[in-house]
Parts: sequence; structure tokens; C-alpha cells
Amino acid sequence: MKKSTRFSPKVRERAVRMVVEVTDQHDSQWAAIVSIAAKTGCTAETLRGWVRQHERDSGQREGPTTAEHKRVKELEREVRELRSAAGSALGRRCGCSPRRCFGTTRAIAVAAA
Repeated sequence: MKKSTRFSPKVRERAVRMVVEVTDQHDSQWAAIVSIAAKTGCTAETLRGWVRQHERDSGQREGPTTAEHKRVKELEREVRELRSAAGSALGRRCGCSPRRCFGTTRAIAVAAA
């Protein structure tokens, strides 16, 4: 399920760029964020999140980058699809419900590992 985005990527990039440019003119980064958030129409917390993600993406801050986050989401979706397919196949093979069979298979696979 995709969450709706109220602000376009261009607005986000511009707001982050503005914060980076004016941080030295304020007492703190937070003061710069509050100032720019009021001008862009988003909350300061929203803008702070965008700034933190920009810092992670540019290597200034530790944590998962946007690319890494995207890859994790792709892998999670793939795992869901594989589990669903495995559950369906097991249900057809033994005649019981896919959930019940899959839970048992997963427990056996974990025990075998």
C-alpha cells in the first residue's frame, strides 16, 4: 500500500537545499528548519525528516540510505510473494489450509537450519 505524498519531490529537494544553505545564518539547524518549514507549508518535523534522510543519502549521517530502504522494501515484498506461493502449493498438496501447512513448514525449516 502506497502512502500519499502531499509534497512533490521538487518541493522536498528545494526545502532541504534551503535548510542547508541557511543553517549557518541561524543559531541551530532546528531554527533553520522551523524557518523554512513555515515558508514551504510543511511541519518542522516533516522537514527535519527530509533533512535527516538527505544527510544519510549524502554520507553525512549514519543510517539506511534511500536506495537501501527501497531494496529492503523490494525484498520484503518478494518474501511475502514467495511465502504466499509456498503456502498455496502446500495447501494444494496436502489438502489442508495453506496457513496451517505453511506455519508447520516454516517451523520445520527453522528447526532444520
